[in-house]
Amino acid sequence: MSTLTDFNAADPALSHGQASDNPAANPLDSNPEGKSTLTIEEIHRLLPHRYPFSLVDRIIDYVPGKLAVGIKNVTFNEPHFQGHFPGRPIMPGVLIVEAMAQVGGIVLTQMADLQGGLFMFAGIDGVRFRRPVVPGDQLVMTVELLSVKRRRFGKMQGRAEVDGQLAAEGEFMFSLVD
Repeated sequence: MSTLTDFNAADPALSHGQASDNPAANPLDSNPEGKSTLTIEEIHRLLPHRYPFSLVDRIIDYVPGKLAVGIKNVTFNEPHFQGHFPGRPIMPGVLIVEAMAQVGGIVLTQMADLQGGLFMFAGIDGVRFRRPVVPGDQLVMTVELLSVKRRRFGKMQGRAEVDGQLAAEGEFMFSLVD
């Protein structure tokens, strides 16, 4: 079971969009006009994932409590390409799904009405892979929050594209673990 996000990972002050003493600590709070892009450094302040499992390079759009759009630059240097597959590198589908979940984690880290804790996959429905993702591709992932129930369970819709072509899509369920 993979982690979507851990609100308590790096800096407890980042949980739920709360500002810390450092005005740049929460990148989405540091811009009063409503920042809608995040660098890799800013993503790492919000999500616990690190190499080799940090799968989002930049957030290019963000609508608080609704959706986030992120990019993953796929490079031949990534460790999974050594064995998947020699002579024909293809990004594993499970990593595409994980990358979409990490984009969804950006939305989750900013929801003030959710209590702190660790969000984990509770289910994955209707995931379909439409085209291979290979080194040199830029994966553009749009993840939209569909619902949250009892502040513990939620559902997201994810879509990943390369050059405007659908690469993968599906629904992700998450659960807050105390």
